[in-house]
Amino acid sequence: MHHRVVIVGGGTAGVTVAARLRRAGVEDVALLEPSGVHWYQPLWTLVGAGVSALERTRRPEATVVPRGVRWVQDAATELDPEEQAVTMASGGRIGYDVLVLCPGLELAWDRVPGLFEAVATPFASSNYTPELAPKTAELMRRFRGGRALFTAPGTPVKCPGAPQKAAYLASDHWRRGGVLGNATVTFATGAGGLFGVPEFATVLAGVVERYGIDTRFGHELTAVDPDGRRACFTRAGGDGVDGSTVELDYDLLHAVPPQRAPDFVRSSPLGGPGPFGWVPVDRHQLRHVSYPNVFALGDVCDAPTSKTGAAIRRQAPVVVANVLATLAGEGELPARYDGYAACPFTTARGRLVLAEFDYSLAPHPTLPFLDTRRERRDLWYLKRFGLPAFYWHALLAGWG
Repeated sequence: MHHRVVIVGGGTAGVTVAARLRRAGVEDVALLEPSGVHWYQPLWTLVGAGVSALERTRRPEATVVPRGVRWVQDAATELDPEEQAVTMASGGRIGYDVLVLCPGLELAWDRVPGLFEAVATPFASSNYTPELAPKTAELMRRFRGGRALFTAPGTPVKCPGAPQKAAYLASDHWRRGGVLGNATVTFATGAGGLFGVPEFATVLAGVVERYGIDTRFGHELTAVDPDGRRACFTRAGGDGVDGSTVELDYDLLHAVPPQRAPDFVRSSPLGGPGPFGWVPVDRHQLRHVSYPNVFALGDVCDAPTSKTGAAIRRQAPVVVANVLATLAGEGELPARYDGYAACPFTTARGRLVLAEFDYSLAPHPTLPFLDTRRERRDLWYLKRFGLPAFYWHALLAGWG
């Protein structure tokens, strides 16, 4: 097989790029995606809070693949940019003129010994898989006091605000039920603070104070003892004590595993150095730094911004415009990505802060007449109802 454009990954980025290419008149597009299910992952936070049903986040992949795009339901296993080909699990190969990489990322449970075993117990969960998100809601409802521990890596993860959202929504639930006073809630993260944009970090600090959450910055989760219900952290950075360890016991644990590029990307010439293997791209053009006919967007690329669907919404039209220029043999690429991303922080049931920013780490508001830097009820309804409708009916259709 050979196609003018091969897109590896049929998630948000892959489907959106495919739809935009078809709307631009590109006839020969193949989408390589093994899964028969397409997930709307931003709602998993609300599934974990018992607010939304998991079924609302799932649709058959066949219903979102754009008309006229060839869906190859197979998994990529090897990338050969010299031969301009992708090898699949079935043993077949697809050649391409232009390659778009957007396979998402994988959860690196193995980087934290004991973590995968812990989330199989009745005391720990994670909103980062569809199997576990409903369990988070169950644990939250069952909790009657004790030590609640929420963790986040200091390395890049998809939706980096999600670990905090889990802590805020659980604390709000316990406050409403009269349980919060019997609980010690701790948020431990490998990052150096709550958020990289000061204007929003200040707002979130107020949320933390309201719930009485004990924040531990520079605490990287390195091991979990599921039988003893104990989490081990390596401290670094902010407190000036590098390499020391801290152990925290828990009665309820919500953990976020480290994340990395898929193995077939990390082991290829297109993957970047180090254990995470993010695809190195020009952060404005989203073109591979070494292979001019390869583009990457979404969670797998190393663009220094948050790995969110909002970022993909701004990245997709840039990639499409630059792919079209590459197919046409133009020397200059016309489109540039400014690093826009957004993190909708659900700070309580019915309240949300929308953090929008770009590469400058300055606020980048896009909703006129709304102060998105304060907790708002209308933004809660936007996340719960408006954004899912926009996702399914506009973004994936290439209109967003």
